[in-house]
Amino acid sequence: MRFLEHLTLGQYIPADSLVHRLDPRCKILSTVIILIGVFTAFHPLAFSLWGAFLVFSVLLSRLSLKVLVRSARPVLILVAFTAIVHLFFTGGDALFKLGFLTITSQGANLAVRMGLRLIFLVLFANLLTLTTSPMELADGLERLFSPLKPLGFPAHELAMMMTIALRFIPTLLKETDRIMKAQLARGAELDQGGIIKRLRAFIPVLVPLFVIVFKRADELAVAMEARGYRGGVGRSRMHPLCWSLSDTLALIFVAIVTLVFIYVDRWA
Repeated sequence: MRFLEHLTLGQYIPADSLVHRLDPRCKILSTVIILIGVFTAFHPLAFSLWGAFLVFSVLLSRLSLKVLVRSARPVLILVAFTAIVHLFFTGGDALFKLGFLTITSQGANLAVRMGLRLIFLVLFANLLTLTTSPMELADGLERLFSPLKPLGFPAHELAMMMTIALRFIPTLLKETDRIMKAQLARGAELDQGGIIKRLRAFIPVLVPLFVIVFKRADELAVAMEARGYRGGVGRSRMHPLCWSLSDTLALIFVAIVTLVFIYVDRWA
């Protein structure tokens, strides 16, 4: 149950900040540029600069740094797994041996770099979702993918599916928490024993959760059909997107910062 408390994917925290007022297309493109820069980082100085830029972005968005950092906890298992793979299966100069496994200096360096890259990826991506509502995010993606429509790319359908997924993530998390509390009240031991025992004890949670998911999907389909939804052809928006000068300046600023960090990383 503590695991669910740290999941912030799909959650939007409204605030009156410069980052919140930016066009979603600007924020999406800026995040893509930042992630490209993060995955090219190699030197510790570059990771320090990206960390400072992350703190600056959080302060600019008027969010709590604690909330953003807490969002990285669920991916620590993935980070640890990636680090272990690079630590034990990367060739190079051996530091010490652990049975038939050998830890090399190159593997240790690569494990640290890949772990930091994954953490920064999650933090910057989560900053995007925390400062952009699901509807704005979907509209921004649809407008960015709209040039591909003549090629048969389903831009509107993809944006609609992403909107529904992001919208229902917090709802399903609440349902999961409610089911787990109900099972605990009936004497279930979800947080005790080994991993196999915990997985078996979690089956009574998964079954009703799947039933709720399919029920909500059916209700949503009926509601959309009753309201005459027939796709994105001819549909208008209640809040049309408007690209302003501040969006252009923000995108240029992010691009310049990324290029400077890449340059510093190459010459450090």
